[in-house]
Amino acid sequence: MPRDPAPLDSFDKAILEALSTEGRLPVTDLARRIGLSKSPVQARLKRLEKDGYILGYQALLDPIRLGRAHVAFVELRLSDTSEKALSEFNRVVKTIPEIEQCHMIAGNFDYLLKVRTADIGAYRQVLAERLSALPHVASTSTYVAMEAVKEGRF
Repeated sequence: MPRDPAPLDSFDKAILEALSTEGRLPVTDLARRIGLSKSPVQARLKRLEKDGYILGYQALLDPIRLGRAHVAFVELRLSDTSEKALSEFNRVVKTIPEIEQCHMIAGNFDYLLKVRTADIGAYRQVLAERLSALPHVASTSTYVAMEAVKEGRF
């Protein structure tokens, strides 16, 4: 990725907005939607990918249909926050498939995790066997989501 990518203009922003909601939008439809011809849109897409604005393309899956309707947010405190301990924690947390998101937090705890499981029983097992066993975990606090009001797009 270049140090100083070109600033985004209104066409670039329109491309990113369209792809964030419809990642499989054909280039011809995208061009028509933003008011440019196909060739300039293809060139812009390549530049946006090269500059790191577009990280990739993927299918958006329905976690409920896949049997992962239970969502818990977990505040996690570590017993050691040295760089070595943080690196070890970060490496291991990436291996747990039930952890959908993991964010280091500046506040009263160290990490906030979004965990998806089939139900509360499955979550309890993940908490006991995986989350509590993560390196340097001192304590956890769990908050169960009752409803997702907004997810996904920024």
